[in-house]
Amino acid sequence: MELVYKGKTKDVYKLEDGNVLLKFKDDVTGEDGVFDPGANTVGLTIEGAGQSGLRMTKFFFEKLADKGIPTHYIDADIENATMTVKPATVFGKGLEVICRFRAVGSFLRRYGAYCEEGQPLDAFVEVTIKDDDRNDPPITKDALAQLDILTEDEYMVLEKLTKEISIVVKEELAEKGLELYDIKLEFGRDPEGNMMLIDEISGGNMRVYKDGVYIAPLDLEKLMFN
Repeated sequence: MELVYKGKTKDVYKLEDGNVLLKFKDDVTGEDGVFDPGANTVGLTIEGAGQSGLRMTKFFFEKLADKGIPTHYIDADIENATMTVKPATVFGKGLEVICRFRAVGSFLRRYGAYCEEGQPLDAFVEVTIKDDDRNDPPITKDALAQLDILTEDEYMVLEKLTKEISIVVKEELAEKGLELYDIKLEFGRDPEGNMMLIDEISGGNMRVYKDGVYIAPLDLEKLMFN
C-alpha cells in the first residue's frame, strides 16, 4: 500500500488494484477538547472512535446502495478500522456539503438574529470550501460555477443527492427515537466522471439529539446498534 494522504480523522492509502483504503483514526474534530463536527481541527482523541465511525459508515453506505444512491463504498473491515473504496477526484480542493434540519452550530452563529436555536429547517443545503486557513467559508452555486469548481448542473445533482442521503439517514435515526439536526457530507467524481458520495457517514459528521439532548458520537453508535 502507498500512503497518499494523512488526514485529521483518516489516513488514505492507494491499493495495487487501483482502489483506495481508508484507515479510520480515533481522532475527532473539535476545539478545546469538545467535539464539533463542523470544526476544522482535531479537538480530541476518543478510544474506539475509529471503529465506531466505520461501523456507522458501513451501515449507512449499505442502506444507500440498496436505494441505488451512488457512493464510493466497496467493503469494510471493522476490526482493523479500514474501508475499501473506489478512487475519486474531489471538486476543486474539496467541498463539504451540509444538510440542516434545525438551526444549530455555525448556521445559528451566522443567522442568530433571524432564528432561534433548534428552529426547524427544511433540509437546508449549504456548501463550504475545505480551506482550514479561511475557516471553510460558505460558497454559493454561482461562485462555484464561475470559479470552475463545479457546473450549475452538477450543483443541482449535488443538492438533490444531499437531500436524498440526508433524509435516508434522518429516517433511520428516527426509527431509534433519534433526531438528526444536521449532517456534513462530501462528494467526488468516480473514474467515469459521475458524482458519488465519498468519505464517511458517522457520528463524527452529524449532530443527533434524543429528546432535545445532544448525543455524542460513540453513544450514538451504541444507541443505533445495541
